[in-house]
Amino acid sequence: MLEVSDAEALTGAALEHIDADEFMPDEERSHAEAAVREDESEALAYLVDPTDLVAEIPGVELVQASWSSEPVEYDPESLEWDLEEEDGGFDRETDNA
Repeated sequence: MLEVSDAEALTGAALEHIDADEFMPDEERSHAEAAVREDESEALAYLVDPTDLVAEIPGVELVQASWSSEPVEYDPESLEWDLEEEDGGFDRETDNA
């Protein structure tokens, strides 16, 4: 999960990245800029290369990657967001044994 704390900064960085890509055709550039302005997940996709995220992990090869997003209200006090809850929490002592 990722929280976008400054959508304008994210969008601006993505637009700069697109503008700096000297190999991107003009038609694709226009489409990319419009997509980035509309959707924060598109902005993120232009800044983060999924291959780079797993390139150094032994035994892993990225075959396909996709992005999706949806706005949610985060409430750290809600049980819904409790990462330690019994039905899915990760217990290092029992899970790594």
